Amino acid sequence: MKRYDWPRRALLGACVLFLPLLGHAETAGWTGWLASQIQQHPDVLAAREQLLGSKATAEAAEQPLHNPELSGDLERNGKENNYRVGVQQTIDWWDRRGARQQQAVYLRSAAEALYRQQMLDKTAEALGALVEWRSASQAATIAQAQREQLNTLLELVEKRQQAGDLGSIDAELTFLSLSQQLAQVAEIEATLQKAESRVRELLPQWTPERGGIPEDFWPSRPGSTTDQELLKHPAVASAQARWQSLKEEAEVTRRSAKAEPTVGINAGRDGGENLVGMTFSIPLNVRNNFSAETRTAERAALEAEARFQAVYRRQRFDWQAAQAAWQRFDQQYRSWQTLVQGRVEQSAKLLERQWRSGDLSTTDYLLALNQRAESLLAGIALEKQARLTLTDVLLQSGRLATATMPTTLPTN
Repeated sequence: MKRYDWPRRALLGACVLFLPLLGHAETAGWTGWLASQIQQHPDVLAAREQLLGSKATAEAAEQPLHNPELSGDLERNGKENNYRVGVQQTIDWWDRRGARQQQAVYLRSAAEALYRQQMLDKTAEALGALVEWRSASQAATIAQAQREQLNTLLELVEKRQQAGDLGSIDAELTFLSLSQQLAQVAEIEATLQKAESRVRELLPQWTPERGGIPEDFWPSRPGSTTDQELLKHPAVASAQARWQSLKEEAEVTRRSAKAEPTVGINAGRDGGENLVGMTFSIPLNVRNNFSAETRTAERAALEAEARFQAVYRRQRFDWQAAQAAWQRFDQQYRSWQTLVQGRVEQSAKLLERQWRSGDLSTTDYLLALNQRAESLLAGIALEKQARLTLTDVLLQSGRLATATMPTTLPTN
């Protein structure tokens, strides 16, 4: 018999090795599905068009500033036809185009960061909606089970009342508890319907059969976030790129205040003679040197710098607050799991056995059943808050984007 044990051991070893890989593949498939669903949302489609429009604006900023101008005139003087054709070009003497090209780089960066932030927010909304739905679904299951248990209890109480084992007050107490439970079930089921509608609004192809978020999606611990990682957060990166863009805009405005020459060449015929000429013009910024416009652009850049610092500072504290909140809820949820582990089912059977034997009054039994249900609902609420705060930690740190963000951004 021993020689046939090795296939079983080999199969068991293969299962131990490949089950985590299968779980990871399932989670990766789910995150890909989530990203595809979010990309179909109208808000994300609008953000996509906004991104493409911003990229077109950046492309326009990179183009040459001045096109050549073609001029000409024709006149008849006696028997002679006089004409002249010329072309002139304004020269970008101070390299305004170079500054605008640098500005276009930051415009693209700001637009892409803004798009990533909108995708990030929508992903967090979808995850939060799935967490709310799972919590409401679990609460509805408990409430319905409690209602069925009270229905059964009411039938038993009525039978024992007819047999003379219980008084009418026990039936009344059970009836009142059942009535209260019906109202609670209706409220919880209404919450479940709202949560389901919210998920369907965010994820068009989602169904309750698909379920919630895979357990492997959640990290055991989100870990710390460095200042460099926070600088890469889409909200911070967008503010920083906007500041850099306005710095370049101020430089463009400063260079635009300087006069640029226009040169031209023309040729023609006048009085039977061929002629060739050159023209040169340059504006004289005497009455207006455009210094006010330059100061305005510089102040706008300084304002954007201060706003970037404010966004960076706020992001750091938002992440710290989210991390602290998650640690509290996660700790309390783990404590609740340790406390109720193996006791929930045992307590239900024990309470029913004690009531049937007469060691527990109907009043105490109903109170205990209510406390048991409240304990289960408290655990669901703790789990929900732990998952919601963990989602917020991933959102504020920007790590949520690495799991669900598409690797390439729209280009056309």
